[in-house]
Amino acid sequence: MAEINKRILIVHQNFPGQFRRIGHVRAQEPGWEVIGMGRRTAPGMDSVRWIPYDTARKPSKETHPYLRQMEDAVLHGQATARVMIKLKQQGYRPDAILAHPGWGETLYVRDIFPDARLIHFCEWFYGTPGSDTGFDPEFPTSFDTLAKLRTWNALHTLNLEHCDVGVSPTNWQRSRHPEIYLPKIQLAHEGIDTELLQPDASAQFKLPNGHVVKAGDPVITYVARNLEPYRGFHNFMRALEKVQQAHPRCHTIIVGGDDVSYGQKPSDAPNWREKMLREVKLDASRTHFMGKLPYDQYRKVLQVSAAHIYLTYPFVLSWSMLEAMASGCLVIGSRTGPVQEVITDGENGLLVDFFDTGAMADRLVEAINNQAAFKRVREAAQQTVRERYSLADGDRAFRRLLVAA
Repeated sequence: MAEINKRILIVHQNFPGQFRRIGHVRAQEPGWEVIGMGRRTAPGMDSVRWIPYDTARKPSKETHPYLRQMEDAVLHGQATARVMIKLKQQGYRPDAILAHPGWGETLYVRDIFPDARLIHFCEWFYGTPGSDTGFDPEFPTSFDTLAKLRTWNALHTLNLEHCDVGVSPTNWQRSRHPEIYLPKIQLAHEGIDTELLQPDASAQFKLPNGHVVKAGDPVITYVARNLEPYRGFHNFMRALEKVQQAHPRCHTIIVGGDDVSYGQKPSDAPNWREKMLREVKLDASRTHFMGKLPYDQYRKVLQVSAAHIYLTYPFVLSWSMLEAMASGCLVIGSRTGPVQEVITDGENGLLVDFFDTGAMADRLVEAINNQAAFKRVREAAQQTVRERYSLADGDRAFRRLLVAA
């Protein structure tokens, strides 16, 4: 058996979360031992041993509403601490701990493994000026919401204070954190698989009604983990109504679930899909809601896309936008901070105002009608991902973070 030189503990409530490739690659490297930790409901992964944990209870209904998320974080921290204490009693001592601390799992790590290098994934710091809070006038921010966010940031400040180093995937996300901690936060994206995600001129995708669309057809694509306003779903649907009126043959493939990842559910409908379908008039035979797809089918959706629209509040950048660019999509993105970090209008994509549904519709129609005219833009998008967001660069960056322990 190879000698163990580095012991790495990866902690994510939905393990492996963003750390799937990092964990897999390190676990295959001689001399490394990788253990994961996540909630019992996490998907886990086959190539890394992982340990589930359960919180003792849910936050109390009697807890002040501003503090419920903090109480939940304490419960998560307590649950992982109990698992870590057992590991320590068995003789385990990690050299480094890589964690997404946003749910509180690492609150008490320093009391158990004080000598381990603690690396925090600094995904977001809430309520900063010019970001998601208060961005969309359709959903005004109340004082209670602001107070909850300010209180919730107590956890994120604690996380920044007691980690050895932080890592953010984009400059935009890094810039949201308090200035005093920025020297502590490094920039490293986990990377996009540009070998797997490439254009395919022969790609086809069979729709639920049996119709097959092919690369080169007038196909519009939209992807989000869940269909919700944070990812511009409401404005996309309004633009799509205009597109279908202007273009009688285009098909639209919409990938995403009906849950809520960010923000709130609508008060007058089960989900945002149903709410928006009540508001706009669409041709159901050309509008295809796919739910959440297996990765190979998702990849085919991107490969048949003539125009891929990606809208987001000034918030965390989705992997799907970079995956679309790597696949050779013409991305029409919102003119918001995270998108503008990657896309330059007219060079490697197109930008539109997040709220201007008329401009969105115009760009979408232009894109599907003049696909050959945007060939250079698509190629530049691929090049952007290869040069700035490659798996090799991500592997090297995270390896440096881990071996510094």
